[in-house]
Amino acid sequence: MEINARRRLTGSMYALRVSALIAATMTTGLMAGVFGLYQHTVMTGLGRTDDRTFVGAFQALDRAILNPWFLISFVGALLFTAVSAFLNPGRHLLPWVLAALVLYVVVFAITVSVHVPLNDAIKAAGDPDRIADLGAVRAAFDEARWTTWNLVRTLATTAAFGCLCWALVARGQH
Repeated sequence: MEINARRRLTGSMYALRVSALIAATMTTGLMAGVFGLYQHTVMTGLGRTDDRTFVGAFQALDRAILNPWFLISFVGALLFTAVSAFLNPGRHLLPWVLAALVLYVVVFAITVSVHVPLNDAIKAAGDPDRIADLGAVRAAFDEARWTTWNLVRTLATTAAFGCLCWALVARGQH
């Protein structure tokens, strides 16, 4: 009886470890895609528009992205990776998961310290139809700063995703 209980516990722990690693990989991959899409498509497209279109479209995008699906991926990538690091202490997995965690902590910090304040400032400017100087609002937003730091978080998240993919490979080999 005790052996069967131990086997069930071992099997449950294995399932939890693998599930955490898969969830970390999936959410981190989703975030790499979001940041990458903003880098090579959204901001590139918006950069070619007039001030009115840029301010209005960016405000609309920023309001739309704050939804449960985005938040589950954005926060989930951090939490699932941390849980995976805790649950997978083995030397063949842990370095890859810890590397992913460090990279994603950097991404999280950049988002909170750079992107959120810039996004909030452009939203606080108000309705584009009522803004007297849209050029000043766009200049204050500082597209170059936003996209430069977004490139950093795109590369870091993509690297974190790669580390987690490799951790899955290592998990499969053991």
